[in-house]
Amino acid sequence: MSAALNETQLEILKLFRYNQSEEDLKEIKSLLLAFLADKVTREADKAFEEKGYGVAVFEKWKTEHFRKSTQG
Repeated sequence: MSAALNETQLEILKLFRYNQSEEDLKEIKSLLLAFLADKVTREADKAFEEKGYGVAVFEKWKTEHFRKSTQG
């Protein structure tokens, strides 16, 4: 099954038209991961603010068991 590349993937491929050193590739990967982690954090903060979650909710979650039983 093949899928078309999205705009982000195409732009990244354009950046790699030229050979990159192993060190450059590691740095680029780190930058992309940091960007995505920051984006996830911002989205989570936004959702938590909209729901009114605070420190008390997180403290409660620490003690709760969220896994579903596989027995049934």
